[in-house]
Amino acid sequence: MKRTILITGGAGFIGSHMVRLMVNKYPNYLIVNLDKLTYAGNLKNLLDVEGCSNYIFEKGDIVNTDFISKIFSKYNFDSIIHLAAESHVDRSIHSPMEFIMTNIIGTVNLLHAAKNLWKDNLEGKLFFHVSTDEVYGSLGQTGLFTELTSYDPQSPYSSSKASSDHFVRSYGNTYNIPYLISNCSNNYGPNQFPEKLLPLFINNIQESKPLPVYGDGNFTRDWLYVEDHVKAIDLIFHSGKINETYNIGGCNEWKNIDLINLLCKKMDVHLNNPAGTSEKLITYVKDRPGHDKRYAIDASKLQSELSWKPSLQFEQGLEKTIVWYLNNYEWLSDVTSGEYQNYYEQQYK
Repeated sequence: MKRTILITGGAGFIGSHMVRLMVNKYPNYLIVNLDKLTYAGNLKNLLDVEGCSNYIFEKGDIVNTDFISKIFSKYNFDSIIHLAAESHVDRSIHSPMEFIMTNIIGTVNLLHAAKNLWKDNLEGKLFFHVSTDEVYGSLGQTGLFTELTSYDPQSPYSSSKASSDHFVRSYGNTYNIPYLISNCSNNYGPNQFPEKLLPLFINNIQESKPLPVYGDGNFTRDWLYVEDHVKAIDLIFHSGKINETYNIGGCNEWKNIDLINLLCKKMDVHLNNPAGTSEKLITYVKDRPGHDKRYAIDASKLQSELSWKPSLQFEQGLEKTIVWYLNNYEWLSDVTSGEYQNYYEQQYK
């Protein structure tokens, strides 16, 4: 194999799309998918590649130092694409220690294992750390996050990701570990766990359940289709400047309530409901603590240096996303019931 690449969190939402792209596009790369298989890790996301000769799955926890040391020795990785993370802000408010352990301690364990493995030869090595735009804090009505925006995280989740970003850069500065960091905007698309807005609301509309909207619903996010995101990671991984940061954005700013109203209209069409049926499910709830008002990414560095741009506008991506969830009701049902968690035991034990 030309390269041996560790992808952490590869059974999760973004990770599974990343694994699929790399396995299919680079048959001469060995792709090792490491995932703890927490509530958001689902091996059914990768049924189409699990039999490929250049793909291996390893179940394990990046917080486990001994396990990480052994797996690095076993495979002698030359590259890491680090996606494993606790990522839901609401969960971080209720359980911040889980985010500290996975997002900070887990990242440092990976960095330390890479340092020990690569100490005699750094040529061709790379630690790619996938982060979030939430490390930059909150914007007002105008402005965009650039790669030079000062960090100002506002939640336990974004603080843990900001800390992990700093550790990656410190290992680059102190130990010369070659690294890249990407900070992306809100991802959406197939296989996303239904705690996030779009799959949650698609599922709730199908079951005529309330659509909980925080505060006044006027929080603004930039939306990035997941397949565009992993294509950007692939491009940065192969062509980005070492020890640089790249922002990845969808150039699709939407207020939450406008997005939800659009989703409701589209769902009514797909479900043959009378117009306005889904909108009646909208229920305004108490705002969450420390809710960031607006995120917006300036991806001009990525566009100018590597000629990347998103392939889909939001309404196109939203339509594809709705169709996928409606056509994969069994997947959604398994996830919401917890049945999917039995797959590893059935397949690998």
